[in-house]
Amino acid sequence: MTAQISPGELCKVHADLEGVSNCTKCHDAGNKVTLEKCLDCHKVIKANIDSKKGYHASAESLSKECAVCHNEHHGRNFQIIRFDKKSFDHKKSGFDLKGEHAKKECIACHKPAFIKDPKIRKKSTSYLGLNQECLNCHGDFHQGKLSTKCTNCHNFNSFKNATGFDHSNTRFPLMGKHRKEDCLKCHKTNIVDGKTVQNFKGLKFDNCTACHKDVHESKFGQNCKQCHTEESFLFNNNMKVFDHDKTNYKLVGKHKKVECKECHISSLTTPLKHDQCKDCHDDYHKSEFAKNGVSPDCNQCHTNFGFTPSTFTIERHNTLKFKLEGAHLASSCMACHKKDNRKDWTFKKMGQKCVDCHINVHKGIIDEKFMPNENCTTCHNVKSWKTVTFDHNKTDFKLIGVHTKTACRYCHFRNNENGILTQQFAKTSMECSNCHKDSHF
Repeated sequence: MTAQISPGELCKVHADLEGVSNCTKCHDAGNKVTLEKCLDCHKVIKANIDSKKGYHASAESLSKECAVCHNEHHGRNFQIIRFDKKSFDHKKSGFDLKGEHAKKECIACHKPAFIKDPKIRKKSTSYLGLNQECLNCHGDFHQGKLSTKCTNCHNFNSFKNATGFDHSNTRFPLMGKHRKEDCLKCHKTNIVDGKTVQNFKGLKFDNCTACHKDVHESKFGQNCKQCHTEESFLFNNNMKVFDHDKTNYKLVGKHKKVECKECHISSLTTPLKHDQCKDCHDDYHKSEFAKNGVSPDCNQCHTNFGFTPSTFTIERHNTLKFKLEGAHLASSCMACHKKDNRKDWTFKKMGQKCVDCHINVHKGIIDEKFMPNENCTTCHNVKSWKTVTFDHNKTDFKLIGVHTKTACRYCHFRNNENGILTQQFAKTSMECSNCHKDSHF
């Protein structure tokens, strides 16, 4: 027999296979190294090929013999695992390097600390033993409270922004202004085992008050959505269904039609004074009725159903210095208190004499002694101006006979030459012919 001689020393990792008696562990008799022989020892690679994982299961690798890449008998210091790391297409390993992964050096991932199998971990140059799970290399920031599949929420560019997370798939879909809030406002952090952990589980969200302070202090119950929406806690259409009667100020009359923000200017939650009308309304009468510096409230004369008509009664008016009697009872308030189409109403210093409101049509015509201080009541009364009570016997012309039945106008009101009605009182002639035609001519 011819002795077989080794073509050279094996590398360090295969040094235990030196010797003629060990050749058949890698070679068939008289043949080259076979795939089957290699896989008998390299069981991890065989397992990857069987499960179709990793580079050795790729079409490129399976089309070659092991020795093409891992040649032997070149000496103890020969690097049997050799390839161009920069040009290596990592996608063929079944794990495409994307984002930040593409910027990393190989050793950043392919290191013993990330290898679970202790046998492989001992090898300093192995690229085996890693899996594609994020938590194989990265710490579990969520401490087991969320899925271990990080790519459900995160991408390879940054772990800070969970761009893939869709809150709509949770039991609390984000609506309105919730969409714009920072996650940390709801999902706060705490320290667990010396590490900062963000809380995503166990949060209460059955009601708004789980996160928001109840500014109403349970006065209106706990169902915030009956008045508010996620769009805004301020004014919205839902406020129309709010029952204001549950407050200590019931809306009556025209107050029911007023927009909330007309009263609640700064905030719906800021307490408002509402004991008196002037807490919200300007004193239209500008303290005209004030006594000792204190004005009476509007509700003494007005109601919530409108500022007109006034509820100030005739009976109350008759407690004042000027009592309403006769024709004055039929006069509107405006006729006296807002006469001549004035802009503002007037109630004080209006006077009590007739001429304070009425024009003295007899001014300069009737002698002062018959109408002292322009006092109309010497002849007229408040029931009717047509009824005259003047005592004509006080004049130089006493009324007798038919004259007692003659209306004043017949003698004292005449049409002048121009057909204009004029008055004649003072210095009226007492001759019969002044009023009567002489029928004897």
